[in-house]
Amino acid sequence: VKKAGHAGTLDPLASGVLPIALDEATKTIPYLVDTKKRYKFSVSWGQQTDTDDSEGDIINESNVYPGIDQIENILSSFIGQVTQIPPRYSAIKIKGKRAYSLARENKSFEMPSRTIRVLDLRVTRELKTDLTEFEVYCEKGFYVRSLARDLAEKLNTFGHIKELERLEVGPFKLKNSFPLETFDNLVHSAPAGSVEKQFLLPLDSVLDDIPALTISDEEAKMFCHGQAIYKEISNDFIPTGSDVLIKNSEKSIGIAVFLESKLKPKKVFSSII
Repeated sequence: VKKAGHAGTLDPLASGVLPIALDEATKTIPYLVDTKKRYKFSVSWGQQTDTDDSEGDIINESNVYPGIDQIENILSSFIGQVTQIPPRYSAIKIKGKRAYSLARENKSFEMPSRTIRVLDLRVTRELKTDLTEFEVYCEKGFYVRSLARDLAEKLNTFGHIKELERLEVGPFKLKNSFPLETFDNLVHSAPAGSVEKQFLLPLDSVLDDIPALTISDEEAKMFCHGQAIYKEISNDFIPTGSDVLIKNSEKSIGIAVFLESKLKPKKVFSSII
C-alpha cells in the first residue's frame, strides 16, 4: 500500500463505521464523503457541556428530564431541511484556523450556521430517566452533537451526547465491518494474499449509485490517456453533467463526466489499466 485515506472523521468518543480507501481507491473518497450516514446515539439530559459530549466541562445544568412522549412531539421539527450551528469544538475552519483550536485557546468567535438535511430521526428507547437513545439518518455536514444540544433546548432543558456510534456510511454498514485490531491480527497471522481476498472490496463498491457504461478496448486506451470519448447517449439515461463509471471487460477503469455527447475523463484508475 502506497497511500490510504478515510471517508469522514469520527468524534473522539465515537465508534462505528470508518471506510478506509487504499491506493487508487482513494480517488473515490469524495463520492463516499457525500453519501448519507446513520448514527445511533444517546442524550444525557440535565447537563450541557462545552463540547456537547461527555468529554467536555459542564457549563449549564437543569433538573428537567423529558419523557419519550415529550421528545417525540418535537422530533418532526428536526426532520427535513434544517439550519444547524456546528459545535464550537469542531474541525470547521474560522478565518483559516480550526474551531476547536480557537475554543481551546478561549478565543471569542461565532460559528456560522449551515443548512443540512435530516432524512429520519426517531427515539429507539429510554435507557434511564435522564438518558434517551436515538437513531438519525442524515446527509453530509451533519453534527449529532449539535442535534443533542438543540433537542434539549427545544425541550427547555440541557443535554449532551453520552454515546455515539456510526452505523452506516453510504453502502458500508456496521454489521459488515470489523474492528481495526481484528484486521491488524489478520495481517500478522493470515497467509499471504488471503486478507485482500477476504476483506478488501473493489474500489467501485463506493460508486454503486452512479450510472455505469462499458466501453471497447480501443476506447479504454483513449480514456486512460485522457482523451474524450464520443457517445450518443440519451439524457434520460445519463443527464448532461453527470458522472459516469467507465468499465472495460467488467473492470472499472475510471470516472468520466458526460458533456455534449462525450465522456470526458475525470478520474483514471491507473493501477488497473
